[in-house]
Amino acid sequence: MATAQHNSRGVSGLERIVGVSPWAEQVRNAIRLVAVHQSSVLILGPSGTGKELIARAIHASGRRVGKPFIPVDCAVTTGTLFASHMFGHVKGSFTGATSSTLGCFRAADAGTIFLDEIGEMELELQAKLLRVLQQRVVVPVGSHDEIPIDVRVVAATNRDLGREVAEGRFREDLYYRLNVVTIRTLPLRDRPEDVPVLAERYLAELAARHGMPLCSLSPAAIEVLQGYAWPGNVRELENVLERAVMFSSGDAIDPESLTGFIASGGPIGSALPATVPAPAPAKEPSAGSQLARAAASGILSTTAVPGVFRVEPVVETPAASAAGPAAGPAPSGQSEWPTLADIERIHLERTLAATMNNKSLAAKLLGIDRSVLRRKLLRYGLDGSSGGGEPGQEPDAAEDGDG
Repeated sequence: MATAQHNSRGVSGLERIVGVSPWAEQVRNAIRLVAVHQSSVLILGPSGTGKELIARAIHASGRRVGKPFIPVDCAVTTGTLFASHMFGHVKGSFTGATSSTLGCFRAADAGTIFLDEIGEMELELQAKLLRVLQQRVVVPVGSHDEIPIDVRVVAATNRDLGREVAEGRFREDLYYRLNVVTIRTLPLRDRPEDVPVLAERYLAELAARHGMPLCSLSPAAIEVLQGYAWPGNVRELENVLERAVMFSSGDAIDPESLTGFIASGGPIGSALPATVPAPAPAKEPSAGSQLARAAASGILSTTAVPGVFRVEPVVETPAASAAGPAAGPAPSGQSEWPTLADIERIHLERTLAATMNNKSLAAKLLGIDRSVLRRKLLRYGLDGSSGGGEPGQEPDAAEDGDG
């Protein structure tokens, strides 16, 4: 099977558990200890902390490395299809059963089955699973023959199974059957020293596997990432880095490249963690103030999703607003008719608002160099300074032909 080949090459082995924190070293040691035995392992921890990665490392570090590794999502394996999916069925056992199937347990024979999100399994199905784990046999749907299996069981959940047992949502006997060895994962916010190591590994993978540019993190960007709470843990870190590489203007990822990509529980525009000093308003306007300015100009409108805004495609002229939709275009000699400079300023405001004030991304969307964008923002007073020339007035000869 492809999974067994994948593990035999060591791609999902112990070397995938990277980090310099004490927790990372403890987990690597725990994997080495439990991998040589055949006991069941229960992995506990929040979503996105690498529970399946640990399960694959246990499989790849033990004697079953050349055999199948079968992951099962218990959150979606529910109802009447559970027995067929897990234990297989024989041909003709129910309508649509045109052929026999092995089921996950028999497919994992001599290998490892990974029961992900075991805490989501229904009570009735827990009883069926318990019997298989106790007897080490399965009975396919439509058959009465018991088939022996040799499978190592690794389970994982983000729930507190002790509390689930106390509240009657998880069988106590199944809990003790699974909980022979326990490995607990740690949220990324509790091990910030691992963030640069994880980021470096994932940036290299993006370049090798997806053909994306090989980028590195500036010291300031590392400080931003280490100061963030990471509610989505390692999975969120990977997503943020992938977006940052796509929208970065060079080989180095700086804090500005991360603006708008890191989620925040506070108001929109406050994405960067509080540990990183905010730039001076006179030089770099915040994304929040830019959004407020654009909203006051009628460029943005809210949506049903909190923190998400719609960029309006129509620019309404002052003459059309005053005279109504039937007024038609204003004569070319009237001052109400917007100049090209007016349109350019509004489009710059719209672009800055849409990119959450990420100037690297804004320059890419506008198809101009970032230095050109900087001069245009200075010309229209959108750089945070109180000055700025009159609309349409070129600040110097270097602006010719840059738009």
